[in-house]
Amino acid sequence: MIEWVKQLNKAFGPSFVWLICLIYFTQGFRSFVWTAVSYQLKDNLKLSPSASQFVSSIAFFPWSIKPLYGILSDCIPIKGRKRIPYLVIATLLSLVPWPMLGIDSNLRSSQWHLTVLLTVHNLGSAMADVVVDAMIAEAVRSERASFAGDLQSISWLSMAVGGIWGSLLGGYALTNLQIDKIFLLFSVLPAIQLLSCGLVGENSADSKVSHESANSSNSHPGNGNGNILDEDNILLKKSSASATRRKRSQKNSNKRASMRTKSLIPEKGSSLISSWFHSLKTATYSLLRAFRQPIIMRQRS
Repeated sequence: MIEWVKQLNKAFGPSFVWLICLIYFTQGFRSFVWTAVSYQLKDNLKLSPSASQFVSSIAFFPWSIKPLYGILSDCIPIKGRKRIPYLVIATLLSLVPWPMLGIDSNLRSSQWHLTVLLTVHNLGSAMADVVVDAMIAEAVRSERASFAGDLQSISWLSMAVGGIWGSLLGGYALTNLQIDKIFLLFSVLPAIQLLSCGLVGENSADSKVSHESANSSNSHPGNGNGNILDEDNILLKKSSASATRRKRSQKNSNKRASMRTKSLIPEKGSSLISSWFHSLKTATYSLLRAFRQPIIMRQRS
């Protein structure tokens, strides 16, 4: 187990692995505070089962629109960065409601104030879940793809451990502590998560695009007999089936490449808002094309 964690730290960096484990542990440890929330709704506010279910439905609605957070972070970078700024915003949203509920008793005693604050917390938690999943996907995309399963395993392990400890300590804390102290105690984890966001660096989107274009230009030189011979050998090894498949998908790939280039490099006269709108429109069209035909029919065609 220790050697496995050391390998992950060497591959991704200790700060990245720590942030991933902390976020997923906090997601599982939410059962600690939601035990107190259920007690607050049923025993302190004296809500009926239907009213309590109505509050829970509104509070957990942000989890139903998780794809929107991914589209937002992909299409609208903040200062050139797509992940860490949104993770900081999500952590702030999940942190702020608990000190407010722990300090102000009027907010805890109002059904609507409690509903709004719980909704804000779930908005931050759902956004953080989407952003950290995107960070994991980007981390294992290149040469570290062999660690993809390990990174997912340690993520779900952290969530499971957090859920177990949250459930065990939630009932004990509710029996021995006041409910405002429970809210304040839980706010410690999002506060640590907020501080940990500063430990992980992220390259800007412009530098990533320039780096990819430089790699593509270097991979296709115009001169050199050795490079030409290597390309000839590669072409000879390709089968006729792959050539046919490549011709079939050439038009679609060209369309995707042109749309991706337009979304990454806006025109000179366009403003920042128009480039954001163009990126959102491109992402929407991509989703509509993806869901226009079922997966089974797309594989057969």
